[in-house]
Amino acid sequence: MTTQIQPDAAARTGDPDAPLLTIENLEVTFRTRDAPVHAVRGVDLTVYAGQTLAVIGESGSGKTVTSRAVMGLLPRTASVRGSIRLGDRQMVGLGEKELRKCLGREVGMIFQDPARSLNPTMRIGSQLTEAIRVHLPLDRRQARERAVELLAMVRLPAPARRFHEYPHQLSGGMRQRVMIAIALACQPRLLIADEATTALDVTTQAQIMDLLLDLQQRFAMGLVLISHDMGLAASYADQVAVMYAGRVVERAPTREMIAHVRMPYTRALLDATPRLERPPHAPLPVISGRPPDLRALDPGCAFAPRCSRVRERCRQERPELAEHQPRHEWACFFPCADDTIPGEDER
Repeated sequence: MTTQIQPDAAARTGDPDAPLLTIENLEVTFRTRDAPVHAVRGVDLTVYAGQTLAVIGESGSGKTVTSRAVMGLLPRTASVRGSIRLGDRQMVGLGEKELRKCLGREVGMIFQDPARSLNPTMRIGSQLTEAIRVHLPLDRRQARERAVELLAMVRLPAPARRFHEYPHQLSGGMRQRVMIAIALACQPRLLIADEATTALDVTTQAQIMDLLLDLQQRFAMGLVLISHDMGLAASYADQVAVMYAGRVVERAPTREMIAHVRMPYTRALLDATPRLERPPHAPLPVISGRPPDLRALDPGCAFAPRCSRVRERCRQERPELAEHQPRHEWACFFPCADDTIPGEDER
């Protein structure tokens, strides 16, 4: 007799219209010998049951720091201010014991590199049953049955045999399926995937994403995709939030975002996405320059030194994120206008 995994996550959310995750005015600062690093500055995000939110940006944009703040996985050198609520529970300032109860049961996370996240000296089954027994009142036999079920659920071939194998005996895609099984071990309401497909080939990426969306619908989870890939967001997300230099600079439903890009940085990310219609061996467009030093930001727009639409105002004032069209927010004084070239009056 197996321990059945029931899709009851929606029932645990209470009010079905209430958000699973609410982040308000999140600030994360790291202490360093030179100067404080303001990695996240005033971020607001909301995720509902059954919704997929993609948080997009280059390395250093603050997207991974934001996700780790939710999980309580930041180092001791980090200070966190603002609000992070899982349902009605405030996560900022939560004690280690209370935080540990929430992780796994309320929120799960899939990391970028399963080869580094899985313990190479432990069998797959041991790592999975350990995650199960920390949060659920199951004996050893029940935990093993549930572990094999989870491995089958994430479509790992021969799950009963893989239960006894070590991480090095599995391919990269198989290891990522194991990480998904561990993240789902206690059927969390919210799942965060931090660059979960970056190290995989294109075919395996698509398989993993299809699996995640299938599991999300089955269990009515909220899903947060952390990525630098706008193509991934366009294909799988309901909402997109673009981050740059620790801030959200554009946010909208995915179709609206792709059809009517307003922030020049978002436009640059889209242009850098590989497309089938491009000629073979054609070089990809790149974003000139480098991301800013978060220890000493200029007073104006952080993207100004790299922006093709920059004006003097951009160097002097910082644009705030605001809703300029229904459900479409951006932080730019001179936004893109449906890919048209700015007129002389905008220069």
